[in-house]
Amino acid sequence: MSRPSPVLLWFRKDLRLADNRALQAAIATATPVIPVYIHEPADTGTGPMGQAQAWWLHHSLESLDRSLQKHGLNLVLKSGKADQVLEDLIERTGADTIHWNRRYDPSGMAVDAKLKADLAARGLTVQSHGGFLLHEPTKVKTASGGPFRVYTPFWRALEAGGDPPPPIDCPSSITGPQAMPDSEQLKDWQLLPVGPNWAKNFTDFFQPGEAGAQQKLKLFIGKGLSGYRHLRDFPALPHTSLLSPHLALGEITPAQIWHATLGLEDDIATEDYVHFRKELVWREFSYHLLSHFPKLASENWNSKFDAFPWGKNDHFLSAWQKGMTGYPIVDAGMRQLWRHGIMHNRVRMITASFLIKDLMIDWREGEAWFADTLLDADPASNAASWQWVAGSGADAAPFFRIFNPVTQGEKFDPDGDYIRAHVPELARLPNQFIHKPFEAPEQVLKAAGVELGKTYPKPLVDHKQARETALKAFKDISGQEA
Repeated sequence: MSRPSPVLLWFRKDLRLADNRALQAAIATATPVIPVYIHEPADTGTGPMGQAQAWWLHHSLESLDRSLQKHGLNLVLKSGKADQVLEDLIERTGADTIHWNRRYDPSGMAVDAKLKADLAARGLTVQSHGGFLLHEPTKVKTASGGPFRVYTPFWRALEAGGDPPPPIDCPSSITGPQAMPDSEQLKDWQLLPVGPNWAKNFTDFFQPGEAGAQQKLKLFIGKGLSGYRHLRDFPALPHTSLLSPHLALGEITPAQIWHATLGLEDDIATEDYVHFRKELVWREFSYHLLSHFPKLASENWNSKFDAFPWGKNDHFLSAWQKGMTGYPIVDAGMRQLWRHGIMHNRVRMITASFLIKDLMIDWREGEAWFADTLLDADPASNAASWQWVAGSGADAAPFFRIFNPVTQGEKFDPDGDYIRAHVPELARLPNQFIHKPFEAPEQVLKAAGVELGKTYPKPLVDHKQARETALKAFKDISGQEA
C-alpha cells in the first residue's frame, strides 16, 4: 500500500501554530505535513521590510521551529524564488497539495497570484487562507459598492459585521513525514546584525515568537488596557500593547486580540477596549487602502501634493535620524527607535510632522527610515500613517495640523520622564526647560551640565518660522488659505 502524498505548509507572515487556518487545513488532509519557510529574494519585497525586522524574523523562525519540534517536526528553511523552491520540494517529496495563509502586500500578492495559477494549471491543489487580517480588504465596501476612503465609516461597517470568528486552538498533534527534506541553516541567512550589534537592547522589551506574543497580550489586558483611551498618548506610561511587531510577522492574529477583549465589561471601561479595537482596525483600514492603491508607499494618494516643494537636506535628515534635532521630544523618539526598534505612537506622529513640516523633507524619506528601523514595520500601516501626517493620504490630517514639538512634549510628557530616559544629557534640566532647553537661562543650563551646541544640539530650525514656511507652501499648491 502506497503512502499518501505529503502536504506542503508554506509559512510566511504567519509564524504561529494557534489560529493558523493553513495549518488546520493541512492537518485536516490526514496526510504528512511538511512545514517550510522560504527566504525570498529581497527584490520581491516579500520578506522583512528592513534590518530591524530581519533581526525579529531570525528569532521568530527559531521560536517556530522549537514549537514544531514539540510535534516531532522541523521547519524546513529554503532560500530562493518561491516558484523554484516549491518546484524542487514537490519533486523531492511527491507533495501534490500546498497550503498557505494570504499576505496582502502588493509584491507578495503578485508572487502568490502567479504561483497559484501556475501550480493549479499543473494539477496541484493549492489553497490560500485568511487570518492575517480581520477581513478581506476588497470585500468591505461602501453602500455604493466602492472602497472606503474615510476611517470612521470603515470602522462602523466592520463593527456592524459583528465579532470575527473565534480563533482556532493550537493543534494537539501534527503528523510529519518519515523523513524531512534537507534544510538550510538559519545562521547562513545573516539576518542578525554584526559589528556592531545595534540590536542588543531589543530584548529589553521583546521576546519574538508566538509565546512572546501571548505573554504581551496577557500583560496588556491585565495591566495596560484599563485607562487606555486617555493614557495611551503618554509615552512614559505602560498603556500601549507593544503587540505590533508580533502582528507584523503573524505570531498573533487580530482575531486572537479582538476576542481577548470580549467579556471585559465588568473590569474595563467600554471606552478603553473599544478604542483599543479601533486601533486594531486602523491596521485593517490601512490594508484596505493599500489594496485599492498599491503604490501607497511611493506615491501621494492626493496627487495635489505632487507639486509640494519637498526639500532635500542631507544634514537635516541625518540629524533627525540620529535624534539630534535640538527638540527633545523628537530626539527622544528617534533614539528610542534606534535603541529598541520601536517608537510610541504619539511620538511617531510628532517626529513625522517635524520631518515633513518643520524640515520640509519628503514623507517618503521618513517612511523608508521607519521601514528599515522599526520592528513592527508594515507595508500598509507605515505608508498610510506617513501619508496621514503629511496630509496627502486618504482621510488624512489636514496639512495645517502641524505639531508643535515643545507643546506636544509638555502635554504628553509633563514630567520629562520619557525625555530623560532617552536623552540622558538633558536629565538634570528642571521640568520647566526639559522640553525647550534653548530657552533655559545660562545658569540653569550650566547647573544641569548642558552646553547647547556641544553636549546637546541647538534647534535645527525655529518652529514658528518653519511652520509659516510650510503653510505658505501648502497655500501655493492648494490655491486657498491654509
